Order: sequence, then C-alpha cells, then structure tokens
Amino acid sequence: MDKAAVLAPWISPGRVPVTSEEHFAPSNIALCKYWGKRDTQLNLPVNASLSVSLGYLGSHTRLVPIDYSADEIWLNGDRLLPSAAFSQRISAFLDLFRAPGQCHFRVTTRNSIPTAAGLASSASGFAALALAVNDSFQLGLNTEQLSVLARLGSGSACRSVFKGFVEWQMGQREDGLDSHGVVLPETWPGLCVGLIKVDASVKSTDSRSGMKRTVETAHLYQSWPLQAAADLQQLRRAITVGDFTLLGQTAEHNALSMHATMIASWPPLVYWQPESLACMQKIWRLRQEGLPVYFTMDAGPNLKLLFERDQLEELMRHFPDMEVIQPFGDD
Repeated sequence: MDKAAVLAPWISPGRVPVTSEEHFAPSNIALCKYWGKRDTQLNLPVNASLSVSLGYLGSHTRLVPIDYSADEIWLNGDRLLPSAAFSQRISAFLDLFRAPGQCHFRVTTRNSIPTAAGLASSASGFAALALAVNDSFQLGLNTEQLSVLARLGSGSACRSVFKGFVEWQMGQREDGLDSHGVVLPETWPGLCVGLIKVDASVKSTDSRSGMKRTVETAHLYQSWPLQAAADLQQLRRAITVGDFTLLGQTAEHNALSMHATMIASWPPLVYWQPESLACMQKIWRLRQEGLPVYFTMDAGPNLKLLFERDQLEELMRHFPDMEVIQPFGDD
C-alpha cells in the first residue's frame, strides 16, 4: 500500500487550498528510540517508542498557494533549489494532496534547532507541515489522523504533533492507521533537557539511510525490538511513579543500545565524534561523584542531558554552553 491510498479517504477531490496560518510543532527527544522500519514507504516502525517534546524548540511553517510552475521552498530565510533534497521531500509530500501539475506553494519553514544534525528537525518540520496542509486544504483531520499524516513525511514527526510525553504506538495494520502518537497523561514539573551541541552541521549519513543499513547488515539488530519493548515498559513505569533514576538509566541504556546496533553495521555507522565520547565520560564521572544526570543521543553527535531542575545550577558550571529546556515549564 502506498501513501496516496492511505490518505485517499481523507482528501476531497478538487479542494482548492488557501493560505495557511503559521503552524508550530516542537522537536522531540526519544527516550525509547525509533530505529528500523517494517514498511519503508509508510514509515512504519519495527518497535514502539516514547519521547518528550522540547517546548519552544521546533519548526514554524506556512503554506501560500502561488501561480508558479513549481514550488518555492524557503528554509531559515534561504530559498532552496528545487533539486535540493529538502525541497524534493517537501514537494513529494505536497503531491499527495494536489492534482498533478497544479497548485504550487511557497513553503516557508523556520527551524529553531539545527537542521539534519540529530536534533529531530525533520520531526518538527513535517509535523508543522502536516498542520499547515490540514489548514490550507481544510481537511478537518483530528489529532490522531494528523499524527498519521505527519508520519508519512518523517516517522518521528508523528510524535511532534503533540506536546509532553508521547508514545508512538507501532501498530499492526498494513495501512498504518493504527501507528500514531498518543499523549501520556502524566507531566513532570522540574524535568530538564540540556542540549550539548557538539556539531550542528549536516550529518554525513541521514537517519533513513542509517536505519536501512543497520537493519540489513547488523546481526546485533535482531535483539533491538526486544530491548526497546522492555525499555518502553520501564519508562512508562518511571513516568507514572516519578522515578528519575529509572527514567535516566533506561533512556541512556536505550540510546547506547541503539548506537551499538549502528556500530555493528557494515560499513560501521558511527555518529559519535571525539567530543561526544568526552562528554559521555564526563557525565559518567559526575554521576560517580553523586550528581544525578543522564544522557540520550539520537542519530548524530549531539547529546541531550536529562536532569531535574534542582541540579541546574551545578550542571551549568560543568556545561556552561548547554541550552536548557523544561518541557513542562514550572507547572
């Protein structure tokens, strides 16, 4: 089944788009990672995952219909060539909703996080684009449907339609309509995420290609779905009872396990840089000294520290350039 077939019941033929409002979607950091697809066309995952959103960090997107022969794609104030990979992904997504050769758009996107650096910019970007498409074409989709729609652009985007703790249910259906994000009812006042930006440049191997290589070449990957399922249960428990140590340990172990499958790929897939490893070792040393801090990493060299607000002052002494987000504010 392809994307157009999944969306067909939601799209009314001949609907004329209007200029959308500017829509924002937050980036998210997975505490239990998504790595590997059971369906590459529909971005259906091998395992369920769980994330926390990053508040004000994310993507702002607006669609304006234009009477041009092609889409006009703007990213962070720069107009991109139609041949750029980002432009092609955006136009291919818009093709799902318009008649061939008709209805082009000026797409304006601003990311408040580095693009394609392992900080989930594609998640927030396609979630914001899904919200803008729903607005422009007046589709009237509910949040569950919007989550499915965002997933068709980028898998983890299905979590960025929501805020807070979000579980991406892997689903079982062939059409993927049961594979979407679900908001957990719990909040965690005082939970902090600290961004350690080792390298904000575009990574040499994108996540999509990295997943494919890992699934196809790493025998170690066979253990990953079981690991992720167990970690997801532990994270749910940690969130329910407010056990920070369990949350941090599980998230860090999950991230390192995912990277282990990447390293076991061929050719080896290593997103770490020397500074990444130095930062890990520093965190392990601080924890041995009694400072409760953990980390997680996506497919990139940058680390995200997990800690509680009462440790903020001490951690800023050790990581003065760290950007701190409180996903639940001061609630």
